[in-house]
Amino acid sequence: AKVTAGGKEPRMGLASHDGRPAVIMTVTKQPNASTLDLTEKIDESLAKIRTELPPDVAVDTGIYRQERFIESSIKNVKEALIEGGLFVVIILFVFLMNIRTTAISLITIPLSLVMSILCLRAMGLTINTMSLGGMAIAIGSLVDDAIVDVENVFKRLRENAALPAAERRGRMEVVFEASREVRIPILNSTIIIIVSFVPLFFLGGMEGRMLAPLGVAFITSLVASTIVALTLTPVMSSYLLSGEGKGGKAQGEPVVERKLKGAYGKALSWALRRRRAVLIGTGAVLAVALAAYGTLGSSFLPPFNEGSFTINVSAMPGVALDESDAIGRQAEDSLLSIPEIMTVSRKTGRAELDEHALGVNVSEIEAPYELKERGKAELMAEVRRKLGSIPGIAVEVGSPISHRIDAMLSGSRSNLAIKVFGDDLNRLFSIGNEIKASIGGIEGLADVNVEQQVERPQLQIIPRREMLARHGVTMPEFAEAVDVLLAGEQVSTVLEGGKSFDLTLKVEPDCRATAERIADLMLDGAQGKVPLGSLAEIRSSAGPNTINRENASRKIVVSASVTGGDLVGTVDRVREAIEANVSLPEGYHVEYGGQFESEQTASRTLLVASVISILVIFLLLYNQFHNAVESAVVLLNLPLALIGGVMVIWLTGSAVSIPAIIGFISLFGIATRNGMLLIARYNDLRAEGHTLAESVALGSADR
Repeated sequence: AKVTAGGKEPRMGLASHDGRPAVIMTVTKQPNASTLDLTEKIDESLAKIRTELPPDVAVDTGIYRQERFIESSIKNVKEALIEGGLFVVIILFVFLMNIRTTAISLITIPLSLVMSILCLRAMGLTINTMSLGGMAIAIGSLVDDAIVDVENVFKRLRENAALPAAERRGRMEVVFEASREVRIPILNSTIIIIVSFVPLFFLGGMEGRMLAPLGVAFITSLVASTIVALTLTPVMSSYLLSGEGKGGKAQGEPVVERKLKGAYGKALSWALRRRRAVLIGTGAVLAVALAAYGTLGSSFLPPFNEGSFTINVSAMPGVALDESDAIGRQAEDSLLSIPEIMTVSRKTGRAELDEHALGVNVSEIEAPYELKERGKAELMAEVRRKLGSIPGIAVEVGSPISHRIDAMLSGSRSNLAIKVFGDDLNRLFSIGNEIKASIGGIEGLADVNVEQQVERPQLQIIPRREMLARHGVTMPEFAEAVDVLLAGEQVSTVLEGGKSFDLTLKVEPDCRATAERIADLMLDGAQGKVPLGSLAEIRSSAGPNTINRENASRKIVVSASVTGGDLVGTVDRVREAIEANVSLPEGYHVEYGGQFESEQTASRTLLVASVISILVIFLLLYNQFHNAVESAVVLLNLPLALIGGVMVIWLTGSAVSIPAIIGFISLFGIATRNGMLLIARYNDLRAEGHTLAESVALGSADR
């Protein structure tokens, strides 16, 4: 035997970085570990390791860092929180024109957010984009309870100060009565908004895991703001507000409030005189909004801008690793020629413990980018165009997190997976190509690829049993000998310099380079050496490179990426094209998987849960008013509240995604609160002896 040192064979994969050979290490965190803290510790460890490396070895940690996406997302949500807070400050001051009332209202925001963060910590949750998003959505509602309370207190104090000195009541009494006037409506309206968010907690799967923290953060913030509004706000009002201006005179209404009241009073009077026209006009606008809603696209999640592309390049199965490497280098060179691409890292095939079981014909490329003059859509189009010029490959362009979400949802790396089930692999592949041809021209589809379940060349060694018996070779001996000769077998371990190496026994590569040389390999028989070609038939043939199953049925996947926002609409067009152009034989059927499945499941769940939620809201309203008509009038706000949201989505060309539905849920709660406070004020005025017309006019102007 010849004893030599060499690489472990067969090689399953290799890697490169910016076109040069490299070793790529992927670090995956444990559940519940902080990505940011872990990244910082890894950077510290690598800084120490760098000092011990040879001068010609460099370490690059900038290929893909999830930390960037997390920090960017949190920065965006923090900015939304700060900007929202600033808008609240400006609007409060403009409407109240009083620094003290503004300060009393605003104190609710930090206290509510701090209490929400403490609750999240107590529940074992983290501060992430979804929980911060819940706080950002809640920020307007957080100050709402305090505004209603402090504005009513301030108004009552002004009215009290305008009375003759003998008729004025004490400040504490006025504050108490004014707070009590709005306390029950505030409490009930908060419960109603919480009930409107409860459907989020009925979501299952990944969408439930993603959106539950948002719901928890929103509800805890809202509960905290209500507690503050019912306790701290009256106390601070009793200390800081008096209702008196300079010289002990009663303060007048703020100028903005006075002007708006005057304009609104005229508009309300005009509307009440033309009630039929207003109702017909509102109904018409609602009908237009509902019609527009029917034309809107639907998607699961809005597209992420993760700052990095994950690109899969697939050559034909059966291609050698060296050839696949050459194709991968071409793809790298094409990507590096794009100005926005910062660096390119490629894995061809797989490592021993890789999370993806890929063949040597597949390369996965990470390409972080920095947007400059062009947008992401234009950049992605150029990536597809440049990679599309490489012959004989299939390309899928995605992003790291989106790519993994798609893989979790459908087992495919694209957000639409068309699964064809049947028995015959060749027939499945043929049907897959028919589907690809029929949907290739659909607008909004990109990266349409058929899973490469094709026959690849193989060498079959078929034992001749009569010859094995004649030479005294048993089947187990024959199988073991072929395995050792061609695949090799580890027979020992060599320890050298504190390191261990596998000692593998196999024949020299030249002796197994062709079918003829394999036939000349010698096996031990009872009377001596026997050529393998005498004991077995060695023939060249073809066989499937892979067989995939789902629910015990063979399948092939046609994958595609939806580039437009309308995921569900695109899937519907795909269904229509397949039904019209592809004829499936008996025993074959098609299923659709991907993000749209999650969108439909989540939408159905939210719809059912929202109907139940609306029934509960009606019961809460009835508990408040003890009047079914008044409760129904408040609920009429809900469809009318749709109008503005639908129009904004339609005008911006967006799609109705799960986050958009959450926006509508939040809107429904706010609309219900507004209607409830309004009718509660009407009832208070009626109880004071005002007529219905006076109650509507005065109560509407107040609120």
